[in-house]
Amino acid sequence: METSAPAAVVVLAAGAGTRMKSRTPKVLHPIGGRSLLGHAITAAEGTGPAELVVVVRHERERLIQHLADHAPEVTIADQDEIPGTGRAVQCGLEKVSASSGTVLVTYGDVPLLEAGTLRELVAAHEQAGAAVTVLSARVADPTGYGRILRSDDGTEVVGIVEHKDATESQRGIDEINSGIYAFDLQVLRDALGRIGTDNAQGEMYLTDVLGIARSDGRTVRAMVTEDAMMVEGANDRVQLAQLGAEMNRRILERHMRAGVTIVDPSTTWIDADVSIGTDAVILPGVQLHGATDIGEDAVIGPDCTLRDTEVGARAEVVRTHSVLAVIGPEATVGPFTYLRPGTALGARGKIGGFVETKNAQIGEDAKVPHLSYVGDAEIGEGTNIGAATIFANYDGQRKHRTTVGKHVRVGSDSVLVAPVAIGDGAATGAGTVVRKDVPPGALAVNAVAQRNVEGWTLRRRAGTAAEDAARAALDAQSEPGAESTAGPDADDNKEHLQR
Repeated sequence: METSAPAAVVVLAAGAGTRMKSRTPKVLHPIGGRSLLGHAITAAEGTGPAELVVVVRHERERLIQHLADHAPEVTIADQDEIPGTGRAVQCGLEKVSASSGTVLVTYGDVPLLEAGTLRELVAAHEQAGAAVTVLSARVADPTGYGRILRSDDGTEVVGIVEHKDATESQRGIDEINSGIYAFDLQVLRDALGRIGTDNAQGEMYLTDVLGIARSDGRTVRAMVTEDAMMVEGANDRVQLAQLGAEMNRRILERHMRAGVTIVDPSTTWIDADVSIGTDAVILPGVQLHGATDIGEDAVIGPDCTLRDTEVGARAEVVRTHSVLAVIGPEATVGPFTYLRPGTALGARGKIGGFVETKNAQIGEDAKVPHLSYVGDAEIGEGTNIGAATIFANYDGQRKHRTTVGKHVRVGSDSVLVAPVAIGDGAATGAGTVVRKDVPPGALAVNAVAQRNVEGWTLRRRAGTAAEDAARAALDAQSEPGAESTAGPDADDNKEHLQR
């Protein structure tokens, strides 16, 4: 169905949302990686409107800051003290410069609403030449919803009656008003100027526009969406969780139909802005948040949480928490690994078990396999960082950077005290504390010769199981024919103890 872009979309986000029982404005509560308002704006933007207006009032400054951060192109309109959706739309129209065309009215708390449905609404509205077209839905239990009253032939809407005002027969109607409309802009402006607040609630009702349009001899229609969940709003945290679960189900289905394997959808959560390549495999217990991008044939999981992370093709990530990191193609990460912002792992690289990285660039084919902390560092290609290596980047006041060259071998349990550089092809011995630069090809060592203090446990741990074990072993060694386990310096150590 072809459609033109609307002249404007007005998103209503002025309500307090008291049923949410929260200090956070209702429309700023997040699901699927965006705020409720963010989802509403994404749907509105998808119609290609000439103007997009968001009407605010409650917690105005917080909403304006949120919009400045996430949708700076929208126009802000303030609702005044006059209550009601009709007044909210009227305030929004004050910011619309167009004099004719179609204007859509939507809400900031309807996160499943899609741009495609709004475009269909505009097309149906314009093809019918209607003054107003209501987006409606049929539901099994319409309790609490406004009912759509149709003409005898079913083509026109003759009214909308709220549940509390409906007759018994009207309450049997299963077609409900979503509150989302397409209006002829000129009709809407004129009708809002004729609506008052002379009602029990003292509000300007937007639904009154329909009656005015009909009394003026204009056409009012309804377009039924087959997807009733799409027009559901989140009024409390229970509904927020229900809509979040439904959104996640739809996101997972979209990815699976596009060629992604999701082994256990019941334990997998993926945000709306995540992208996943064909033939990627998502194992149980995975959460992909923000702008995370997973490459083709990558394997993620089990038990990973990735936020704003880029994972290259054919990479494998297991039991990892990652934020603002880049994992190169064919690289491996995990298990029990923490990638903090600024981590970039090159192709075929490895960050292994119980490793934490931060602001670290790790080159192609480089490896940090075990039990290490790598902060504020650059590691060249082909380098291997031994187990339990610490990049000591903080001097108590400032962070400093460590540079490790290509094809370096850092021995286990080394400490690299920044700022320091290790040249290409160099190495460190196990247990080395590197405090000054290591030239290319050099071996850095600073360990002292081992000295065994004989009899220490017998003197310092008397009465313990350790003493019993040591004494039994010594007694066994003293038996005729027993082989001594003492090292070559045993006699020297005994002499030292005697002095």
